[in-house]
Amino acid sequence: MDAFFAAVEQAAKPSLRGKPVIVGGLGPRGVVATCSYEARVFGVHSAMPTAQARRLCPNAAYLYPRGAVYRRVSGQVMALLGELSPLVEPLSLDEAFVDLRAGGVPPDIVHTRAAAERLRADIRARTGLPGSVGLAGSKMLAKIASELAKPDGLHVVLPGTERALLAPMPVRTLPGVGPATAETLRRAGLTTIQQLVEAGEDELVRLLGKAHGAGIHVMATGHDERPVVAERDTKSVSVEDTYDVDLHDRMRIRGEVARLADRCVGRLRGAGRSGRTVVLKVRRYDFSTLTRSETLRGPTDDPVVVREAAERLLESVDTTGGVRLLGVGVSGLADYTQEDLFAQYAEAHPGPEPAAGPLPALPAPPVALPEPEPATRRWLPGHDVRHAEHGAGWVQGSGVGRVTVRFEEPGSPAPGRVRTFADDDPALEPGEPLPLVPEDAA
Repeated sequence: MDAFFAAVEQAAKPSLRGKPVIVGGLGPRGVVATCSYEARVFGVHSAMPTAQARRLCPNAAYLYPRGAVYRRVSGQVMALLGELSPLVEPLSLDEAFVDLRAGGVPPDIVHTRAAAERLRADIRARTGLPGSVGLAGSKMLAKIASELAKPDGLHVVLPGTERALLAPMPVRTLPGVGPATAETLRRAGLTTIQQLVEAGEDELVRLLGKAHGAGIHVMATGHDERPVVAERDTKSVSVEDTYDVDLHDRMRIRGEVARLADRCVGRLRGAGRSGRTVVLKVRRYDFSTLTRSETLRGPTDDPVVVREAAERLLESVDTTGGVRLLGVGVSGLADYTQEDLFAQYAEAHPGPEPAAGPLPALPAPPVALPEPEPATRRWLPGHDVRHAEHGAGWVQGSGVGRVTVRFEEPGSPAPGRVRTFADDDPALEPGEPLPLVPEDAA
């Protein structure tokens, strides 16, 4: 998929089409998750600090991610890939390998190209979004071809042309060549894939070690025997948040850990899994990162058990200097849960032994406490809202007691109108995301 998160936002918001859009964390420590091609013209790219992106492209639309929407659209795309072949290997929400041979597509250029064009058309019809396809005889070359096809294109690597395609490309193009390996090769005068081939396997083994050097040489010559693997075993599920301002209050930190634990369990249950080991991650004010873990008696997806374990782990961490990041994860995954969760909970929270003799009298009914004040609503830029009079829209910005909303829907023929309200206006509520393509059309 092309600039996936940003493309989803442009499809959902007619006023942003053809304009620079940047999706990611918007606080002082935020980073860019995805940016549209219009923003890339200004030098913005993924993983760039948002503050730097603002300097390069101050007039872009800066939006918080809408993870649920991206996952829903990703599911639609992956379903189309599944119709094409039973062997689909997802790499992320917006990218996957597909083995066409396993799907019965005849191995000739006419039929494979037709399958790829049909896939691109189906993705556009079902999601309203562009996608790019790389067609080649191996995973490495298909990945490279898909990058060459962007945006919204198809690139075919014909048999026999692999070496010529790779020759002028930088060494970082190859899988397994990261910054450290690339620097080692650069110091040896090797910056292109053709130079790796000319250097030979023995020289790469001398520079990088036997396994790594031999593997890089094989790929430099255009060979990649890795199969498409349909099932990948997820080893852990985790969530984390980075805070714009360091957290110092212990009760606030404890509350954040509990909230993250609940989110983690939500993801765990959504994947139909349970886990045995709870992991807490804490990045302190000085960037030092600590992890603590606790292994339970059996796998669980119970939010109370995970929350209490995470809070116990927090007790062993000194947070007096401030905390900039917190994370909670669950590993040791299984497809079932511990049957006796009550026993597990009781084991973690032992109580006094019951006294012999007659049962004590029941306590008096508790006094009813007043309902707590509702939490202040957060109006995040890019998120969906609904107004009792104006209908569906999205937040353009908020602050100083006001929230600005643009009222438009994915199918709107033109940009919608903008209105500003008090941030506690009872007529304004968080809204459900609208489908990019109407269900009947899809």
